[in-house]
Amino acid sequence: MTVVLEGRNITQDYHVSGGLFGGAKTVRAVKGINFSVEKGKTLAIVGESGSGKSTLARIIALIDAPSGGDLLIGSEKVDISQKRPGPEMRSRVQMVFQNPYGSLNPRQKIGSVLTEPLLINKPEISAEERRSLAEAMLVKVGLGPEHYNRYPHMFSGGQRQRIAIARALMLNPSLLVLDEPVSALDLSVQAQVLNLLADLQEEFGLTYVFVSHDLSVVRYIADDVMVISQGEAVEQGTREAVFANPTHPYTRQLFAATPVTDVEAIRARVAKRQAARAAV
Repeated sequence: MTVVLEGRNITQDYHVSGGLFGGAKTVRAVKGINFSVEKGKTLAIVGESGSGKSTLARIIALIDAPSGGDLLIGSEKVDISQKRPGPEMRSRVQMVFQNPYGSLNPRQKIGSVLTEPLLINKPEISAEERRSLAEAMLVKVGLGPEHYNRYPHMFSGGQRQRIAIARALMLNPSLLVLDEPVSALDLSVQAQVLNLLADLQEEFGLTYVFVSHDLSVVRYIADDVMVISQGEAVEQGTREAVFANPTHPYTRQLFAATPVTDVEAIRARVAKRQAARAAV
């Protein structure tokens, strides 16, 4: 299989002021993490709040530069320590954020939200073609062309997250970094968005890095799991192996402390309800 993403000894340091007592110290938020993700697969990064998982996600999404280590997209090493990656590299990696209410500009119509990445990165595309691509993407995520001229406040949380996903796909990326993308949604809407992500992954051959603290969601969507605690990857393996036989004490503690929701059952109920509506 083709490896789309690889991290080698990724570290991230932050310099923290000593406050009233003076002096500064260095905090290592990510501690020499190694990982790889194959094309069309999903790596879930799991950990408690403050574990370093979102910090690592921002590095993978090319938003923040790591303090050390190598990040490879495909077989190409990414150097974002000196300058921001060019449009070609950035178009290959896109990110979907946690909060669908805060990730969309309330003053921008949805059409502008979707066409903006094309306007910035592919200015040679005409306005008519940009609109056509945006309307087609709205259909792909379960909305419609009629939503093109509406504002974000006119949509529910689940619909806004669909729009955020559509925006991330406008540049035809090979890798999506999804940082807690369903945690702000209720359970039935979570199932719908997870189903959408699974369908899009199959259709476009997408590779996902899926950050979550919700083990039910991870069990549903992940192929491989990496558990992070205090900036360290304490356990990695296939979803089946990690869930069936967690070997690290922190993983066992995390699993024991986290209630597991039957996402499959929710998915079945949502599908049944949608089928009933379609039959009316």
